[in-house]
Amino acid sequence: MTDTGRRVRPLRTLDTRPARYPTQAQAESAARRLALRHPDRCRLREVGHSRAGRPLLLLSVDRGPRAALIVGGPHPNEPIGTAGALRLAEVLLDRPARPGLSWHLLLCLDPDGAALGSGWLDGPLTMRRHYEHFFRPTFEEQPEMLPAPGSGRPPMPESRALTDLIDELRPFLQCSLHGVDFGGAFVQLTGPVPGLPERLARSAERAGLPLDLDCYDAIGWPSPAPGAYLMPSPGSTALPQALPDEPELSTWSYAARYGAVTAVLEVPMWAVDAVGDARPHPCPIEAVDAAARALKRRAEELTALLPHVPARARHEHAPLLRTAEFHLEVGPGVADEWREQWHAEPLTVARVTTAGLVAARLPLRVASLLLRLLAGARGAAAEAARERARAIVTDSLDQLRHRFGARWVPVQEQLAHQTRAVLTTADLLL
Repeated sequence: MTDTGRRVRPLRTLDTRPARYPTQAQAESAARRLALRHPDRCRLREVGHSRAGRPLLLLSVDRGPRAALIVGGPHPNEPIGTAGALRLAEVLLDRPARPGLSWHLLLCLDPDGAALGSGWLDGPLTMRRHYEHFFRPTFEEQPEMLPAPGSGRPPMPESRALTDLIDELRPFLQCSLHGVDFGGAFVQLTGPVPGLPERLARSAERAGLPLDLDCYDAIGWPSPAPGAYLMPSPGSTALPQALPDEPELSTWSYAARYGAVTAVLEVPMWAVDAVGDARPHPCPIEAVDAAARALKRRAEELTALLPHVPARARHEHAPLLRTAEFHLEVGPGVADEWREQWHAEPLTVARVTTAGLVAARLPLRVASLLLRLLAGARGAAAEAARERARAIVTDSLDQLRHRFGARWVPVQEQLAHQTRAVLTTADLLL
């Protein structure tokens, strides 16, 4: 029972209508329609602006003092976040208001980034088209990441808007709606939520999703159950050192000052079943070494293409260039970390698959960005650079499809799992 006297609802299939990811304009229009259709329960307001001046819109449902904050669109290459915020609002408004509870759904935390990758949403949702329009900012430019104290770097406007919102609402729960391009479903938590891993496992099975048992985002983190990870404490050696990713310097951890639990909910666009395979890998050292060599070789090849990016593209598409350079900087360190730290561990099929996915995905991202940056370059050398980048894209996609068996997860199944995950987390915390 909850503290409102209502029984926790069992997981069930939510709306499974055919669905697409909405564009930013479509999401904003849908939110306005919901607010007009349900003026007694629903309201829409601006809570800030992006670096480029785009509005950050908050859709609130009901007015209870206990607030749940849902953050959509934290990463622009994960459109499920904005789609999930809208679907959750629709589900909530189809149900009676829950006494004492209010929901606050930030439609998109990074609308500038979303604009740079929006081309994919207007056509077929294929793997190749996704990467033709790929964009994901560096860690320092992701709004959920906060600057380190004493760094002299101020928070981005989007980050400040979110921390101000947390200060205003003092939520008991914050859900950050993420997606992964290849892999399985999992959740990262700032604190334990008893019963959640088991219920999310049932939800993932219902949606046809594997649980990611050893995802790269949480290598070495405490895992109370398959597919669930607890964020390590500050200064923990559990964090991969090759990535400048510090969960304690994030809006996820910021909400803990009010006693909130943050759940970072991940759902794949293309499922790879082997990430859920807990069996020992038969040849782990050889497989990890092969992935490390492939990643370093591709990083060298792609680094050699950077000088062919014309000056105009470096200026006009600077965020894309920074992302490409960031990936090329961290990639070799990631490969070295695998060799230095993983050889002493018994490795599962899931862990080795994780390495293989990273080794294919990182060059795919960089090569795709370079094709956008090289689009206006002229001359034989530039054309040769484009041809090499295209070849890397094709080879990476072939690996993901055929070697790893990546399969598309229908948007409606992604939405159903993510919506169930949010509602379940709130129920259990209440």
